[in-house]
Amino acid sequence: MYTGPLRSLIDELGRLPGIGPKSAQRIAFHILKVPGEDARRLADAIISVKERTTLCEICFNVADSGALCAVCSDDRRDPDVICVVEDPRDIVAVERTGFRGRYHVLGGALSPLDGIGREQLRLRELLDRVNQGVIREAIVCTNPTIEGEATAMLVARELAPLGVTVSRLASGLPVGGDLEYADELTLGRALEGRRPLEV
Repeated sequence: MYTGPLRSLIDELGRLPGIGPKSAQRIAFHILKVPGEDARRLADAIISVKERTTLCEICFNVADSGALCAVCSDDRRDPDVICVVEDPRDIVAVERTGFRGRYHVLGGALSPLDGIGREQLRLRELLDRVNQGVIREAIVCTNPTIEGEATAMLVARELAPLGVTVSRLASGLPVGGDLEYADELTLGRALEGRRPLEV
């Protein structure tokens, strides 16, 4: 139905994660409506992020080109405790909790069907950081999925012989959730992670 640049824009937007055909069309028509300078700012921002953003050489979080990320360059952070996550997006969620340690981004989770094995994760770099002797605890914060659980087990197995305390992010029932809607895995985790009730 659409041809030329508009069709190309809709196709490219549709390739983004979470953007279906209708959303791509809506966004494309919004871009078509906005003033030219707004569209140029968006295009410049996309080009700039691709040209000037790299990964931190220590933890693999996003960073400005040739620099450490904001966490690794902050001397006030606790270097003894690291939070091991799958993706840089996970850091944003953990930061909202007030966590004051450092991070290590694995770059994914084990998924043999997707061709992601031990070698595709940044496990070697994590082991190198631990072998430097500064880290005393690693908190594994992978997603509570089959892939995330397998990755957590791999990380724990690799770190345990190195004398580092390895802990797992607790999981269970969300605050305000109803028991009748909880699945067996979530309820089982909540039971395993139970703690004494303070009175």
